[in-house]
Amino acid sequence: MKQPIITGILSYGMSGRVFHAPFIHANKDFKLRAVTERSAKNIKDHYPGVISYDSVDELLQDPEIELVIVNTPNNTHYEFAKKALLAGKHVLVEKPFAATSREARELFNLGKERNLKVLVYQNRRWDSDFMSLKSIVDSGKLGDLIEVHLRFDRYRSEISKKAFKELPLPASGLTYDLGPHLIDQVISVWGKPQCFTKTTGIFRPASQVDDFMHIHLRYESGLNVFVTASLLTAAPLPSFVAHGTKGSYIKARTDVQEDQLQAGVTPDSEKYGIEEDGKEGTLTLINQGGEKITEHITALKGNYNRLFAAVHDAIRHDAPYPITEEQVLVQMEILEAKG
Repeated sequence: MKQPIITGILSYGMSGRVFHAPFIHANKDFKLRAVTERSAKNIKDHYPGVISYDSVDELLQDPEIELVIVNTPNNTHYEFAKKALLAGKHVLVEKPFAATSREARELFNLGKERNLKVLVYQNRRWDSDFMSLKSIVDSGKLGDLIEVHLRFDRYRSEISKKAFKELPLPASGLTYDLGPHLIDQVISVWGKPQCFTKTTGIFRPASQVDDFMHIHLRYESGLNVFVTASLLTAAPLPSFVAHGTKGSYIKARTDVQEDQLQAGVTPDSEKYGIEEDGKEGTLTLINQGGEKITEHITALKGNYNRLFAAVHDAIRHDAPYPITEEQVLVQMEILEAKG
């Protein structure tokens, strides 16, 4: 009989409630045993029988828990992941994995020393819009790629109440908030760049951390990839744009998973991850006669369930995890570079 992975979540705030607990609960390969809730005790309203611990240390002392999801504020990821490993637990660590490459290497090495899995949560590899971009790139329809743009545009001029995002703490600011999503997506398709340049800026009134980020990654093939994130974009541009020698592909940011999860749609629902009609990407190709052919491409189904399936296979079957140590270290090098 297969044994589910007994799991604890270090925080039952938004990320625990939306991005983790629903998947652990819906997946027979996992069992949600406990969460940490320092004040309001909400877990009982959604998952009766799940233990609510008052502190991280209490949860880590639970001998039944095998896997700990580290989804606490960015500046605590390294500390709590290390504590969990020393307590004999596998870890699944939210982005950003750490504040520095040194911290990242230490955690990976500690996992190897203790024969424990150190896994990084990069769910947006399974966004419908990004998977659609990847499928078009992989198809070769665009020919040799010349330039690719990935953007994460928002308009939030106010200062967030989440201090760990707004104060000049380790792993704070937009670069460490949205940067890990975009950089991981690039690395997952094209690997480590030959070189990169990075620009960051502070534009919101009273902001103490960067709220604009732009990275230009260059590859040996000649490909240029441009990654941009901003908190002051009133009219967002398309989030995925690829130009090649045979055509172009343009796609807005249209993945529905976060909105669905916020609305209570469960990951095992038939409609989960399926984009609405009218959100299709646009593929424009030039045929041999020089004619422009335009096609609207329906997005692939978004599916964060695949990340949790990979976590299970890594822990139970020692299968390779798709977000590799090498990829994470490349990401960390880019995140910590001066901009």
